[in-house]
Amino acid sequence: METAKTPGPTDPPGPSSDVAYAAERIRQGKLVVFPTETVYGLGANALDPDAVARIYQVKGRPATSPLIVHVASVDQARTVAREWPEQAARLAERYWPGPLTLVLPKQPVIPDIVTAGLPTVGVRIPAHPLALALIRAAGVPIAGPSANPFTRVSPTEADHVPDAIAGEVDYILDGGPAPVGIESTVLSLAGAAPALLRPGMISRSDIERVIGPVTMAGRMENAHPSPGMHSKHYAPATRLRLVTSGRLPAAGRGAYLWREAPAAAEVSIRMPASAPEYAAALYKTLHELDHLGLDWIAVEALPDDPEWTAVRDRLSRASS
Repeated sequence: METAKTPGPTDPPGPSSDVAYAAERIRQGKLVVFPTETVYGLGANALDPDAVARIYQVKGRPATSPLIVHVASVDQARTVAREWPEQAARLAERYWPGPLTLVLPKQPVIPDIVTAGLPTVGVRIPAHPLALALIRAAGVPIAGPSANPFTRVSPTEADHVPDAIAGEVDYILDGGPAPVGIESTVLSLAGAAPALLRPGMISRSDIERVIGPVTMAGRMENAHPSPGMHSKHYAPATRLRLVTSGRLPAAGRGAYLWREAPAAAEVSIRMPASAPEYAAALYKTLHELDHLGLDWIAVEALPDDPEWTAVRDRLSRASS
């Protein structure tokens, strides 16, 4: 496995040979870790069921959890999605490239293994120059869940990709820190009404300003229409707990992540005050704490405001 270095997500991609090499590996059915503005993805040719099967194998991901397909243009998205309603067009115009995934009826060209056997597919255009360059050079849509073992914390830097994943991929494109820091918002447009399947930094109210009312998805028993819907997800290896009023676990060595109420802990970290900055710092902080051999990580409960919905969702599932 090799790694290509580039200056960062706002800079032009690195040498074209790096992208060309990675793109060729994608076309050959290999796995490539690549940066997006949300987290690093574990990429494969979305049209190649054998390559996609390797994603599930390497991540230890259940077959009931579909993959998001990354494309480089709306025209390419329409080769993946069988229907393209007016709502999709308006949202794509407003938020693509960006951290919004749209779930739509899929084209037959997308293998069932990509979509957990469902007739829908999640698709988005990532807002990262290296990701876009890779997709364009590969000439195929790229299936790309986060590059980590299933249920664990997503990598937001190339160095966060665990050895167990890195040892199974052919190439890692390093695009610097992911500026958004948590996974994309996922919205289904495949039902009678738009439904929010996974919250992200593009909020429900942001979407409603573009297309009108959006419902919240209910509990799913079998195959999930979106990733990130399992009760346990995004979890560090160290046990994580949500706490109020600085009530930390009495026993063991731990870290405390707080915004407003400091408390005595072996490691005390004041987190950013705003939701976007908190999201951008969260996974990086959890990765760093996982290397300290602590017994627990306590996180101060977050405000019950709409802008914090996505970060609360990630921490709730991480503490499950």
